[in-house]
Amino acid sequence: MSDAAAARERRLGGIFTFSAYLLWGFLPLYFLLLAPTGPWEIVAWRILLSLVFCALLLTVTRTWPRLTAIFRQPRVLGLTVIAGLLIYVNWQVFIYGALNGHVIETSLGYFINPIATVLLAVLVLRERLRPTQWVAIGIAATAVLVIVVGYRAFPWIALTLAASFGVYGLVKKKVGPSVDAVSGLTLETLWLTPIAVVVLVIVGATEGLSMGTEGWEHTLLLSLTGVITAVPLLLFAAGARRVSLTTIGLLQFVAPILQFLVGWLVLGEPMPLERWIGFGLVWVALVVLTVDSVLHARRTRVAA
Repeated sequence: MSDAAAARERRLGGIFTFSAYLLWGFLPLYFLLLAPTGPWEIVAWRILLSLVFCALLLTVTRTWPRLTAIFRQPRVLGLTVIAGLLIYVNWQVFIYGALNGHVIETSLGYFINPIATVLLAVLVLRERLRPTQWVAIGIAATAVLVIVVGYRAFPWIALTLAASFGVYGLVKKKVGPSVDAVSGLTLETLWLTPIAVVVLVIVGATEGLSMGTEGWEHTLLLSLTGVITAVPLLLFAAGARRVSLTTIGLLQFVAPILQFLVGWLVLGEPMPLERWIGFGLVWVALVVLTVDSVLHARRTRVAA
């Protein structure tokens, strides 16, 4: 590939990746449009409709053989089951937070996620961290402590989102390139389908399902949850193949920044002094981690 073509691919990758994080950043507003549908019903429809959308994509792109090939790899198949359960926890907690006035806390979870990923590398992969990375982890831990003590509330939504998505990323790394984005999401939602069906039966028997009962506009929005779920994932997969990990690391802050601004400026969620201090410490930790990552990548390139 020529230098011009490589540069064009990198620019395209940057656009794809940025677009994915941009869509994820505004996702809370979309789920708020689905009122009065509750978080349990939303996640159930999200699972089923994502599966339908992925099946259509596999049909249009004629890539069913990629999916069927995965069934001949028991280890990889087992990892997709774990990934599915983790993404279910992530989706359920995220939508619960978005619908119950905790959008700012959901953004905190994704701010913490890069730090949680680094910590998982130590605990699970036994990687050795650089001193600067330990400093970032220490600052982030202090931030959580400040929020717990000062705000008198344990940020369980943020920590659950960070932990579930961090471990999800670790599982996806173990899966490797043998599972493409569409096949991966197809399998993950396939394994979750029984859970989604049970949830819809329970919601239907207790509160009543909202699908088709709140007007055609609401039904259309609820029906598009599968598309809204799959499109950012596909954009991210297309972008990740074309840009460096450093670029992805820098762009990943677009989503939580937008979620924070949506919660604070659009939805008017409170930001008392204790929260500002806690968030400020998290942002300092992320600056330390990002600068260290960029410098390390530069030193690695020079050494090579």
